[in-house]
Amino acid sequence: MASPQGYPLLCLENPLLDIQAHADAALLEKYGLKANDAILAEEKHMGLYDELMKLDAKLIPGGAAQNTARGAQYLLPDNSTLYIGCVGKDKHGEILKKTCEEAGVHTEYRVDETQPTGKCGAVITGHNRSLCTHLAAANEYKLEHLKQPEIWSLVEKAQFYFVGGFHLTVCVPAILALAEEAAAKNKPFMLSLSAPFIPQFFKEQLDSVLPFTDYTVCNETEARAYSESHQWGTEDVVEIAKKLALLPKKNTQRGRISIVTQGTDPTVIAVASTSGDVEIKTFPVHELSKDAINDTNGAGDAFAGGFLAGLVASKSLEDSVDMGQWLAAKSIQELGPSYPYPKQAYSRS
Repeated sequence: MASPQGYPLLCLENPLLDIQAHADAALLEKYGLKANDAILAEEKHMGLYDELMKLDAKLIPGGAAQNTARGAQYLLPDNSTLYIGCVGKDKHGEILKKTCEEAGVHTEYRVDETQPTGKCGAVITGHNRSLCTHLAAANEYKLEHLKQPEIWSLVEKAQFYFVGGFHLTVCVPAILALAEEAAAKNKPFMLSLSAPFIPQFFKEQLDSVLPFTDYTVCNETEARAYSESHQWGTEDVVEIAKKLALLPKKNTQRGRISIVTQGTDPTVIAVASTSGDVEIKTFPVHELSKDAINDTNGAGDAFAGGFLAGLVASKSLEDSVDMGQWLAAKSIQELGPSYPYPKQAYSRS
């Protein structure tokens, strides 16, 4: 049941069931996959999911923003997070709803009558993960669902909006509806670039949304892909972070903050003021021995979840970054985009 007070944090993207298994390079080669990448599945990839199931796969609720929503809720009080997307009318959709409820995340799924719930094959090789996504029902999200009075009332009650960049392949009008609501009401709007193929192949869709972002988050590979697709002529992460922060902006009451994570290297953040000045801040990540790392899949989603939890809780930028890094460090010690249970309390490093 929806909270009559609403949920402070609203997340929108593509709900997926992650099928995760450890495999060798031969499986990657068979399906033309790279060791550390994220792509949309083609017909030639459809056999991958059955092969992963034969490798004692673990089924985990996924989709980048759904991972982020669960991560934020992990650190926030009850009834803080709402997640919106589209699932199929099947057992996998029911699994996603049940698992989100158990994590304290309220869902408002559009249920598609014809397409099955989307899935993501996650091939784990060493500390790398290759993600191959078959969107299926996740590709069927419609603006009409978001605009239903009972859903839109929750949109209006939310104080923070987060959209995963993967949704740029699905329903840009829904993203823009949230973005315009955020700009009109001066509420923070955050977008993740999500994967290198987004700025490479969905450049127009991405560029239609970026003017609305108050926070833009990506990893170093995604940042360089954006720089290349926009012919910036640099691979320097600091320079790209600056340029991302200074892109034209609809809501001039807020400067933009761009965040570039770099795995075990420091997180780079560019903070632009409303007058156009920009300050660079770097944050070393939480140290973790290689032996403690189980799976890096979902580390960026976990960082975004912890960071958003900090924003919702009115923490400083520094504390919010630390919360993101803390949660990411916890997540990579689990299999898949998961968080340790029983819950662990956050403590400032």
